[in-house]
Amino acid sequence: MGSKKSDSIRARDEKVVSPSLTRELPVVFERGSGCDVWDADGKKYLDFTACVAVNSVGHSNNEVRKAISKQLSKGIHCAFSDFYAEVPVRFCERLLEQMPEGFGKVFLSNSGTESTEAAYKLARWHTDKTWVVAFEGAFHGRTMGSLSMTKSRPVQRDRYGPFLPVVHTPFPYAYKLKMEPEECSQYCLSALEDKMRALRDDLAAVFMEPIQGESGYVVPPASFVKGVRKLCDDYGALLCMDEVQSGCWRTGKFLAEENFGVKADIVWLSKALAGGMPIGATVASNEIMDWPPGSHANTFGGNLVSCAAGIAALDFMEKKRLGENAQKVGSHIMRMLSEMDSDAVCEIRGMGLMIGIEMKDRKARDWLIHSACHKGLLLLPAGEAVFRICPPLILTKKQADLGLEIIKDCLKNI
Repeated sequence: MGSKKSDSIRARDEKVVSPSLTRELPVVFERGSGCDVWDADGKKYLDFTACVAVNSVGHSNNEVRKAISKQLSKGIHCAFSDFYAEVPVRFCERLLEQMPEGFGKVFLSNSGTESTEAAYKLARWHTDKTWVVAFEGAFHGRTMGSLSMTKSRPVQRDRYGPFLPVVHTPFPYAYKLKMEPEECSQYCLSALEDKMRALRDDLAAVFMEPIQGESGYVVPPASFVKGVRKLCDDYGALLCMDEVQSGCWRTGKFLAEENFGVKADIVWLSKALAGGMPIGATVASNEIMDWPPGSHANTFGGNLVSCAAGIAALDFMEKKRLGENAQKVGSHIMRMLSEMDSDAVCEIRGMGLMIGIEMKDRKARDWLIHSACHKGLLLLPAGEAVFRICPPLILTKKQADLGLEIIKDCLKNI
């Protein structure tokens, strides 16, 4: 697969780029528009990845591009930690309009893992306590605070200990734990309470993803998410929710936690928040975000171009009702997948356009992803044997059907 141009770029990449990156496919990105991507050799692909759930408003969204262009003529960086500027303030105001009632303050950063770090430090500062409980299978990022809570794949943690004071407890991955969903929910809540009880005198927070992302798009029962909220209330711990991959309307609601009728104490977002520009936001109430000047800051948080792009992206998401489209097209995809008769598929789960398909084994999963790529469809893996469907939220039913036909054809040939 490939030509002289793609092969040449990959060869140059191998010489100068860190080998720690996990390149799943040989595609050499050249340009993107809407839900389509073209590689360096001009081959077109339908993108069911949104470049890891980032390009939710579509590749090269025109409204985002215009906002970036307008801001570039005025300024790129303002050192927001040291000076004031209106564009980051407008972005924070716009983001808070989308958040559930009660959130009042925003800390701006540059990425998912950096917004996780801010949430972790804020939880430690506000409670003046030490320990955090996180979940098996969690992915919160790769910097040291985030990594201390991450427990998705062994390679992510190998040789990096000792970690910060974090303990892990099972997440209700019912298929993997071989339990019925409600049985699994109660089992995991009981295990969580055991950990919280043991740490109660020095427990700061529970950190969780409302839907686990990298471990396989695992959707917990509503009873579990509500149960975690109650346990946090009972034990005086903050509930801290990672919406980096699941937020910004991907599940049909602005925050995935809203699907469960739960409100966290600290929430953070990144990925889709600025239409492809790097940005992160950690959000809490005025009462919780009470740290003093100098207790946390950064250089590039509040970047003018990223914030301008973020305002445009949030406006586009709301104007085009991308949450409604995620629910409509996501339900269509789930229904069509359920009608595909294949011994290689063990479970289909998801919410909105955050869908995971559990395959019989890793080999079958990897074969399907590469076969789909050869046929012009981009997919990404998750967990041990899952492939995920997380396309731009502008995806139409017609485009969904084109991708589903490729998946169906690949399943026939496993």
